[in-house]
Amino acid sequence: MAQQGDDETSVATADPKQVFATCKQGLQQSAVEYGITPETAVQVFANIKYQPRVIELDRSQPEFVQTFPGYFSKRVNDWRINKGRALAGEHKALLKKLVKQYGIPAQYLLAFWGLETNFGGYKGKMPVLDSLATLACDPRRSKFFTKELLTAVKLLEEQSLEQDKMLGSWAGAMGHTQFMPSAYANYAVDGDGDGQINLWESEADALTSAANFLSQLGWQPGFRWGREVKLPAGFDYSLLGYNKRRTVTQWNEAGVTRADGQPLGSSDINAYLVMPAGHEGPTFLAYPNFRVIMRWNNSEFYAIAVGRLADRIAGDGPMLASLPPLPNYRRDDIKAMQQQLNAKGIEVGGADGILGPATREGIREYQRRNDMIADGFPSIAVMESLGISITPTS
Repeated sequence: MAQQGDDETSVATADPKQVFATCKQGLQQSAVEYGITPETAVQVFANIKYQPRVIELDRSQPEFVQTFPGYFSKRVNDWRINKGRALAGEHKALLKKLVKQYGIPAQYLLAFWGLETNFGGYKGKMPVLDSLATLACDPRRSKFFTKELLTAVKLLEEQSLEQDKMLGSWAGAMGHTQFMPSAYANYAVDGDGDGQINLWESEADALTSAANFLSQLGWQPGFRWGREVKLPAGFDYSLLGYNKRRTVTQWNEAGVTRADGQPLGSSDINAYLVMPAGHEGPTFLAYPNFRVIMRWNNSEFYAIAVGRLADRIAGDGPMLASLPPLPNYRRDDIKAMQQQLNAKGIEVGGADGILGPATREGIREYQRRNDMIADGFPSIAVMESLGISITPTS
């Protein structure tokens, strides 16, 4: 790795390409120490180039905080539903085999595939090894990306991959299922039996690898991700969230029903309530497999989208609750809200513009104090009550 100079000014003004060139030499040596043949290391690193755009993307924060209605409607749409259903028929034999071998229902594999790359339609255009090397030579997360880079080079050698065809996201995610190199190395499977694991070219490899990955992450066969539910009148909104898990039987006894009003029934499986768009939007009862989906991508929005897309591909109808019209708040709007809550003695931590658990609990406390429904959601009414003027952006 590049050595930092004694003079901070010299570091700040150093030519990034020169720093990268020095760093790349160290990475090439590390690759040999990692078990990659010297010949492969020389050939691969000779073609690796610095990508300044990767650093820009790594440093950039979105100006807007996307709300659930905007996120969901762009992902669970008619095109993905219809395409997923068509591919279920096209890959019927393989998917049936994967259900039997790994216990992952076909609709979930198709949903992940659809959300990650539009069923292979867009796998990313950045040279993966360039991206990983650029991030490995950047001090912010150097250790993590160095390991990912070395793993990717070893995959190239072991699987006879072509460097110029290893394209993906700016952060190094690859193939139909957007696996990072470590996931590729640990969970990817030769699904078509050709002796090579190629997550770019082989749909069978990609789907089999996704099934193996989900199985290893702890997927519980025979159980769904969760379901849309309806809350009883006078519901205590403090019972929302992962820390308030109860059995399905207990939720049933508390008056929570399926979205159509039918009873949940009896089950000892633990579940928790997720309300991504406030009390005016849908509510979901999330089962253990919901958390498995979040191990793939640690986002409740993502997990709901995977679950609902899977449901629709399998033939279910649309959600019964409507999505409330909400703006995409600016990060500065959320920061202003956090500052106002702190000023009122409701401690939510630093004003970072992120809607984390502390901020949601702070909103809930503010709502209680002001006779609002305490769902912990930054509704327009909450923002206006705090004196924050919102300019609609959606």
